[in-house]
Amino acid sequence: MSNLRKSILFFFILFQFCNINSISSSELQFPCNPSLNSPYPFCNKSLSVTVRAQSIVSLLTLEEKIQQLSNNASAIPRLGIPSYEWWSEGLHGIATNGPGVSFVGPISSATTFPQVLVTAASFNRTLWYLIGSAIGVEARAMFNVGQCGLTIWAPNINIFRDPRWGRGQETPGEDPMVVSAYSIEFVRGLQSGNWRREREIGPMEEDDGMESLMVSACCKHLTAYDLEKWKNFTRYTFNSVVTEQDLVDTYQPPFRSCVQQGKASCLMCSYNAVNGVPACAKPELLQKARTDWGFKGYITSDCDAVATVFEYQNYTNNREDAIADVLKAGMDINCGTFMLRNTKSAVDQRKVKEEEIDRALLNLFSVRIRLGLFDGDPREGKFGELGAQNVCTEQHKTLALEAARQGIVLLKNENRFLPLNKNAISSLAVIGPLANNVSNLLGDYVGVPCSPMSPLEGFQEYVETIFFASGCLDVSCASDDGFDEAILIAKKADFVIVVAGLDLSQEHEDLDRVSLVLPGKQMTLISSLASVSKKPIILVLTGGGPLDISFAKKDSRIASILWIGYPGESGGKALAEVIFGDINPGGRLPVTWYPQSFTNVPMNDMHMRADPSRGYPGRTYRFYTGDRVYGFGQGLSYTSFKYKLLSAPQKLSLLGNFKAKSSKKIVSHVSYMEVEDVESCDLLRFYVKLSVTNIGEFDGSHVVMLFSEFPKVLRGSPQRQLIGFERLHVKRQQAAEGSILVDPCNHISMADEYGKRVIPLGDHIISLGDLEHVLSIQVL
Repeated sequence: MSNLRKSILFFFILFQFCNINSISSSELQFPCNPSLNSPYPFCNKSLSVTVRAQSIVSLLTLEEKIQQLSNNASAIPRLGIPSYEWWSEGLHGIATNGPGVSFVGPISSATTFPQVLVTAASFNRTLWYLIGSAIGVEARAMFNVGQCGLTIWAPNINIFRDPRWGRGQETPGEDPMVVSAYSIEFVRGLQSGNWRREREIGPMEEDDGMESLMVSACCKHLTAYDLEKWKNFTRYTFNSVVTEQDLVDTYQPPFRSCVQQGKASCLMCSYNAVNGVPACAKPELLQKARTDWGFKGYITSDCDAVATVFEYQNYTNNREDAIADVLKAGMDINCGTFMLRNTKSAVDQRKVKEEEIDRALLNLFSVRIRLGLFDGDPREGKFGELGAQNVCTEQHKTLALEAARQGIVLLKNENRFLPLNKNAISSLAVIGPLANNVSNLLGDYVGVPCSPMSPLEGFQEYVETIFFASGCLDVSCASDDGFDEAILIAKKADFVIVVAGLDLSQEHEDLDRVSLVLPGKQMTLISSLASVSKKPIILVLTGGGPLDISFAKKDSRIASILWIGYPGESGGKALAEVIFGDINPGGRLPVTWYPQSFTNVPMNDMHMRADPSRGYPGRTYRFYTGDRVYGFGQGLSYTSFKYKLLSAPQKLSLLGNFKAKSSKKIVSHVSYMEVEDVESCDLLRFYVKLSVTNIGEFDGSHVVMLFSEFPKVLRGSPQRQLIGFERLHVKRQQAAEGSILVDPCNHISMADEYGKRVIPLGDHIISLGDLEHVLSIQVL
């Protein structure tokens, strides 16, 4: 967080709507109080959301309108409308990063789920929905006692494009389909909660986009934002130069899905410019969401992003032009004070029309109405019974534990070293600066956890005699002063577990990494311990960013490697359960782990596709052509699985206005069809039915991943592309059947060089593990 952003946060926290020091639950302010001001049309619940919002806007003076253009929207006393704080955070649990949240009051903690990247490793859509739902319930419960707002600025659905990015941990990974699926489930859960669980299944075309909300979700950061600080580049001044091809099939799909299927009620535009225009001032981005995707909600800037248009990016000559540009582009509200201070001047200079402000306010008040904030006392409404008893419930804490279990990834397990037999261990050495730490294993954007447990505490539930040494003073591990103690306990213990990796001192908002190897002397510590231990050691890796641990992968003295990321409040317990065999790991990496040599690739190069002519290797499993330490989708189990393909079509015929389009730049006879020309995309959907047999000795969950390799019709075709996934639980020596729905117009299409979505014609290779199936796509 920038110093400017911190100062704004400090200012607003003094006056926040949800500040429990100034507003007790019994004094919760709300408009449309039947005993005070209910005769206004905007209080009439029989009217449409739009009519009610128009009523509010029509009653405001220009000064009152301007005071609504900040995240700390001012009260309108003459209409009985209290102030409202738009900025609350709930990325993987209610967090203290925004001024809308306070843990001072009847609710002193909230469930802290694993960081998003860990949850994504579960590849479990139902889990993603349930986490969103739990966070939504806790947000509404905290709102009812005056400790949280109802507009949660999450999820972060930017693509984890570069392994050095400090905020990659907040995202669902590198694959657009996975990130899209996560956004849909999380947003649906957050906005409706368990109150409307049926919304998880099926499209929602019948909605007009104005349905009521338990909580409002905000998909961020639109778009091509994934750089904090690298060399002379910062997120405040960075210009993301993105091809139309990459924009359409990599950067934008999660946002489109978030809007069209997730029905998100908020979008946040990012700090960076996109192809020379600040994202918050780019009509092609913001208006496209409304006109092409059908977005119904409000668009907020990232905090201080409007100020950066003028002050950092120098895109405009003055403050008034910056305000005019963002409002004309379609932005509705500014996180910060820039528009409060400068909009009146922009109006006076006739650079901003009052009608443009009215448009923004219509979107803002519409969302507040959908949240029930103009229906009288919200504690007497649909969600009014929620309170402290609905936060940190046993159900939510169990969900956090289950999410950590499902997200842990087993990367190496030589000679089936794990799981350990808890009945045959007399002593255990636990080593590492993060082994006896909880706060550093939560990740960024966190609040106060309910019942945190460190890895050491988790191991203590299984082994009576445990020796502990940090080895390094902290994660930076600049000194080897603690090595001797660590080596001493490693020599005398039966087994050795080393917890190493990253924490927020190495990666966070405003901090990118410069290296992919373990920080400081961590590698030396691990190798030293492996050389003196009685048996091969177990290495546990923390953090969000991929690591080059080639040394450990190749070292036979390191028998097992597990990645736990930032596993949340229950991560210590989940890790112990996995190591001692009560839980069989089934997570898979949602990102590629690159070698250290990848740091030679400029972080500011936004191209996804490889370019051999300039030695550019490409990015993510879809396009990267270099060596990998571990690949996207890798993850082991304590058991083994065998696949069988039960049914899948061999031929798919497209109907539509085919115009004999050919890729003349490649080979003239190879053709494709634009998705917009295909008739009835919905009718082309098909199921791939499969069977998974557990041929090992452990029950376990298994993530089935279905990939497609396209015919080389167009330049820049992916090497392969994930087209479906499902997590199945299979008991030992038994089989389970599953089916994956494939939508050709979305899953078996790509963007051409001009940003047009196309379906390549010819043979597509559908792969399921080692099995391959040919799907021939033709035009009738």
